[in-house]
Amino acid sequence: MSKFVDYENMAMLDLSESELAVIKVRFDAITDSFSALDAYDTDGAEPLITVLDLHNVMREDVSAKLISKDELLKNAPEQSDGYFSVPAAIE
Repeated sequence: MSKFVDYENMAMLDLSESELAVIKVRFDAITDSFSALDAYDTDGAEPLITVLDLHNVMREDVSAKLISKDELLKNAPEQSDGYFSVPAAIE
């Protein structure tokens, strides 16, 4: 019996027999390929995020006030108590 049958029930899939046969073969191939990794000893191996020797290349997060609140709100179609007024999204 394929390992896929349990996942089919959990995902509430309704597959035809021909679809199930194709997916079983593919699913088993994928899970078996991951099982091959069990042969490697990974004790003491450091987690690897990237194979490249990169460091944080983003700029520093610096807060800057670029436009005043009044300038921003003067172009608003509607405002209320110093905030943008928009139509309700939920009734």
